[in-house]
Amino acid sequence: MHRPPESVTLVAVTKSVDAAIAAKLPELGIYHLAENRVDKMIEKQDALSNNKIIWHLIGNLQRRKVKLIINRIDYFHALDSLKLAAEINKRAEKTIKCFVEVNIAGEESKQGLNKMDVLTFIEELQPFENIEVVGLMTMAPYDATDSDLHQYFHELQLLQETIAARHFSHAPCTELSMGMSNDYPIAIAEGATFVRIGTALYQE
Repeated sequence: MHRPPESVTLVAVTKSVDAAIAAKLPELGIYHLAENRVDKMIEKQDALSNNKIIWHLIGNLQRRKVKLIINRIDYFHALDSLKLAAEINKRAEKTIKCFVEVNIAGEESKQGLNKMDVLTFIEELQPFENIEVVGLMTMAPYDATDSDLHQYFHELQLLQETIAARHFSHAPCTELSMGMSNDYPIAIAEGATFVRIGTALYQE
């Protein structure tokens, strides 16, 4: 499947590198940066003064830490509960672009919603005026075969299209955050619009 480069956003995950290395990314034209921990994100943000950076929080967010970070980010990739949504809505001073996290493979070790519960969950987010569901996010099993990866990512794309077809004002759901260093080519082939790449960016 041929995709124009501009149809996929590279989100550089900086959790494994220090601020000095992260600061080089905007110099290379990479402005979407991500962290999975609140404290590490604040540390990087304080060290990097480039106002063109678009910040993504990609890890799980405890409700007690929402007030510390929610107005410092542009995208949140792991929305998976109404209690968390309520806290985000309460603390946010702007609209937060959120991805609903889907446990597409049904792994017990992973957080995220069962795919059967996603539509109802998104409908229940409608009252939260500071949350915009821009899309769905998933992490495939690390040991999945290529065939499995195609299946999981395709399932998420079908679910995203189903929700987008509802034309919810609070949940356009046009985006797919899926694919990491080990599986991003397959994710892109299956419709990913945001890929979260860490290790592959920093290898010699």
